[in-house]
Amino acid sequence: MTDKNRIIIFDTTMRDGEQSPGASMSLEEKLQISRVFDELGVDVIEAGFPIASPGDFEAVTEISKTLKRSIPAGLARATKKDIDACHESLKHAKNFRIHTFISTSPLHMKHKLNKSPEEVLGAIKESVTYARKFTDNVEWSCEDGTRTDMDYMCKTVELAIECGAKTINIPDTVGYTVPSEFKKIIETLINKVPNIDKAILSTHCHNDLGLAVANSLAGVMAGARQIECTVNGIGERAGNAALEEVVMAMRTRHDLMPYTTNINTKLLSKASKVVSNATGFPVQFNKAVVGKNAFAHESGIHQDGMLKNRNTYEIMTPESVGVKKTSLVMGKHSGRHAFRDKLSDMGYVDVTDDIINTAFGKFKILADKKKHIYDEDIAALVDDSLVTEDNVIKLKSLKVYAGTGEPQKAEMTLEVFGEVKSASDTGDGPVDAIFKCIKKLYAHDVKLLLYN
Repeated sequence: MTDKNRIIIFDTTMRDGEQSPGASMSLEEKLQISRVFDELGVDVIEAGFPIASPGDFEAVTEISKTLKRSIPAGLARATKKDIDACHESLKHAKNFRIHTFISTSPLHMKHKLNKSPEEVLGAIKESVTYARKFTDNVEWSCEDGTRTDMDYMCKTVELAIECGAKTINIPDTVGYTVPSEFKKIIETLINKVPNIDKAILSTHCHNDLGLAVANSLAGVMAGARQIECTVNGIGERAGNAALEEVVMAMRTRHDLMPYTTNINTKLLSKASKVVSNATGFPVQFNKAVVGKNAFAHESGIHQDGMLKNRNTYEIMTPESVGVKKTSLVMGKHSGRHAFRDKLSDMGYVDVTDDIINTAFGKFKILADKKKHIYDEDIAALVDDSLVTEDNVIKLKSLKVYAGTGEPQKAEMTLEVFGEVKSASDTGDGPVDAIFKCIKKLYAHDVKLLLYN
């Protein structure tokens, strides 16, 4: 890496992300994700923890064979058998990284490892030196780094670099630190570790206090040049720093963070959807950058501003992350200006002001009753305002019978073109039964595809 302001993006969606309870992925799903990440421009893909299971070993092996641009990596504890498994699964790749780690905080050394600080130093020397035999691309992490004594951390980092580690990762394993504190940790390492210029410093922040992205960026501003992150921010407990957020933060606030990445941001939305589908974890609607509402505006004031100048309420364009366009969501907070613009988009270009005003009044009443107003709702309101005669179909009565042991049944009476008709039918459920009644009373080819 020649550009001192280029940030390496190390993705651990398929390793740390998969450790989210319920987020395990099949081999085919991991291969699909790796192809998308390779295209996205991720520098290093941590494909798994090879020693953890035969499935993880196979996934790392197959991914290492298929990547074209990204460098595959595997995780290993500070033991020879872990490192051997890493090498065996990664050896098919032209270039690969072995990522080994050990805990360094007093809490972890005493209660998790049952080792003294001196014994941990010995394990670091042995594991990094051993991994270095297989590749010159070795990364070392001090687990629970943000709760580690600073003087001791400097010793461990100096030793790992001395033994051949080219990347030194500082994990905030339990999401405990805050940006000012994390920045100071990185600055201290740069100032106090004599051989720090021989390695790249990396951040790996968890989101237990909602600060993973902020801490990662603070680390970069202090001198770290790699960020470990996951798409959609998935990971252990509250998750990891979100790849899409750190990348877009640096791109949007380039004035404060003059850093670049290799990420093609137009593929961020695609990557988010692929990971969400593979894990079964839905992306929260208000998730930054890739959430459904990230570029949606319902407030009338916001919509009016957006129609006049997009910069009033959007700091980045939806197109820049692979979303087709801004969405002006029609709801009870929407104003007349946005309603008129929506009608124009739907093809109602010659509608009079009277019709628009009438339809807008009906729209406001409907919006108080419904969470989601669909284009079809708006079309119905306008069409109703355009015609003077009554609706051709009116619901007169409906009864539904649902329970155990008996078929689900509906009885319905409709007035169709002035003629009152009744029908009853059974179905897989009450909704199905209702649809069958409607079809009897008014023949049509409409099918119910999804009910949720």
